[in-house]
Amino acid sequence: MISRFCIDRPIFASVISIVIVIVGIISGLSLPIDQYPNITPPAVTISASFPGATANSVADSVAAPLEKELNGIPNMLYMESNSKNSGSAVVTVTFEVGTNPDLAAVDVQNLVKLAEQDLPVDVLDEGVIVEKMANVELMKIAIRSDDPKFDEVYLSNYMSININDEMKRIPGVGRTRNNGGRRYSMRIWLKPDRMAAYSLTTNDVMAAVREQNAAAAAGTIGGQPNDGDITLTYPISAIGKLSSAEEFGAIIVRANKDGSMIRMRDIARVELGAKAYTRDSRLDGAPAAVLSIYLLPGANALEVSNLVREKMAVVERNFPEGLEWLVVYDSAEFIQQSITEVIITLIEALLLVMLVVYLFLQNWRTTLIPSLAVPVSVVGTFIAMLLLGFTLNTVNLLALVLVIGIVVDDAIVVVENVERLMAEEGMEAREATIQAMSELSGALVATSLVLAVGFVPVAMLPGITGILYREFAVTITVAVLLSTIVALTLSPALCAILMKREAVGKKNWLFQKIDDILDKGAEKFGTLVGLTLRFSGRTLLVFALMLGVCWLLFNKVPASFMPIEDKGMFFVDMELHDGSTVNRTKPVIERAERFVMSHPAVAHVFTLAGENRRSGANEANGQMEIILKPWELRKGGGYTVTKVIDEVRQELATYPEIVVQVSQPPAIAGLGLGSGVDLVLQDRTGTNWEGLLEATDEVIQKANLRRELTGVASPVKPETPELFLDVDRAEAKALGIPLK
Repeated sequence: MISRFCIDRPIFASVISIVIVIVGIISGLSLPIDQYPNITPPAVTISASFPGATANSVADSVAAPLEKELNGIPNMLYMESNSKNSGSAVVTVTFEVGTNPDLAAVDVQNLVKLAEQDLPVDVLDEGVIVEKMANVELMKIAIRSDDPKFDEVYLSNYMSININDEMKRIPGVGRTRNNGGRRYSMRIWLKPDRMAAYSLTTNDVMAAVREQNAAAAAGTIGGQPNDGDITLTYPISAIGKLSSAEEFGAIIVRANKDGSMIRMRDIARVELGAKAYTRDSRLDGAPAAVLSIYLLPGANALEVSNLVREKMAVVERNFPEGLEWLVVYDSAEFIQQSITEVIITLIEALLLVMLVVYLFLQNWRTTLIPSLAVPVSVVGTFIAMLLLGFTLNTVNLLALVLVIGIVVDDAIVVVENVERLMAEEGMEAREATIQAMSELSGALVATSLVLAVGFVPVAMLPGITGILYREFAVTITVAVLLSTIVALTLSPALCAILMKREAVGKKNWLFQKIDDILDKGAEKFGTLVGLTLRFSGRTLLVFALMLGVCWLLFNKVPASFMPIEDKGMFFVDMELHDGSTVNRTKPVIERAERFVMSHPAVAHVFTLAGENRRSGANEANGQMEIILKPWELRKGGGYTVTKVIDEVRQELATYPEIVVQVSQPPAIAGLGLGSGVDLVLQDRTGTNWEGLLEATDEVIQKANLRRELTGVASPVKPETPELFLDVDRAEAKALGIPLK
């Protein structure tokens, strides 16, 4: 019997427990830290651009061929595409939880290659980008300056050139996104009147740029084979890619027969500017470049956050004078606070259990045994968590808090039985321990197996819910099994060494009071049991009524997947009238920005005109990300995130020109764009677009009538104004005008 072996060899049992604790501590320190288990389904995005095309053209000529090839890819949950009037198309393929994202990206890349033969040439020239989608935003960092020479274009490109690549190289970073988006580009502003005077078209200009702004491979002189007299080889270099506005201005658009030349500067204004001016980003009311950093699945959020800060401290040394950086938002701070609170609760629970054990056992020797046994079971669980690929998160830490009350019971049962045998039978500690373990070993194993059987099925629940609570169930099961091992090895060894027969004497007043309360409680409990047996029918009736009341209360309690927590930030998505330009969007956002910045609970406001989180890139869209001050600085005014949201929503309701959606971050990072529910309507026939739009409008109208819903809207904009160009093809060909 293992217990007898450990009683005879207490050092062996102690060493085993010490090894478990040491390895458990090392494993616990090695575990990645996150708020919740990783239950975000992996996704792969395909991005393409068809310059100048409308949303319908993009959907038919770009999105449709990609969807046709990608449909049915292994492990796919669903696929969605988004086509914009800006010419952009994004197809997102979401896979089942547990799918290897690297293999999924390879599968998608292979199918995209097959679809490229059906894509327009202009789309292929722009490039089709396939990338894994890292959904969990870890933090936002920004650069800004009070010096007007550091405008938004400069800041955005400084971020892209000097900071973005440094962040991507940090272990644990999945991807980054420059929210400024104003990349340097050589802008050629054509003058239509001058072009008409020279009979030039945009195609002529584009052809000249392609011809004269190309990488040149000029070859070598003196290469083999040669006549034998050549002893040196010279590589030839030539002007290829142009780099300045002057060089682009000197491009020859047309050479006339009389020797004269029409250059680019004769028909256009050439300057270095931004590739697009459809977005405008600001931080706290001033131009800024903001970089979003996304976490790689399974990475340690706290460690990556620290690495980002350390890297920025190094990059900062090369900043030009007047440029500064700051952390706008860091989700690792909330995760750290959540984990710290749970760890404090874990320690408090452990100390409270030990105090209760001491008050009831009333002997420090007997209290010491479960006090040593419980940490071995809890800390040893970290070993299994590391081997199973778990993270250290609030779910499995709460499981450890819960399991303390379970695992301590095994040690108490052993101690109590040994103490009883010593008191009633007059046995010595070693003899009593051997006798107690012969009586208890089977019961301890059976009890642990029963508890395990109760939790193991939870680990087998299907879907996201099952994955979320799998770590909870496995953690409890492992801790219970470890406590059984400790109860069969360490606890009897400690009982044989530490326990002594105490002389019977008067107890102190505290212990005597506790005993009196327990005796009276036991007496009243016995009386109550007798009454329930005498009136068993009435007892069953009361029990049935209690079950009924519980059922009614259960149905009245609001149900949700996860509670919404105060993470200290929220989002505001705004949409102006369809067709509005960014010049119209910016003043509205700046007006809202000024109101939010004046709020006493707000720390930072990041605004982006020309894009929002729900509808994507569109000049009529805008968004604000509002970061609140730490909770301890706003609790005096009672400024919870919900209260601030209500105040912002009331203010924005007075803006008649915009439709607003306000949301908090999702309860679990990566699952959705924010708090709330996304409802998707689908026309399974794929032919009745008008009917689908009518059904969408009807759902929105009815949903907004319900008290429990707010801000119900659709990102689809079917009524975007557009101009239809009806070309007389015959006349155009007769005049020699190219149709393309």
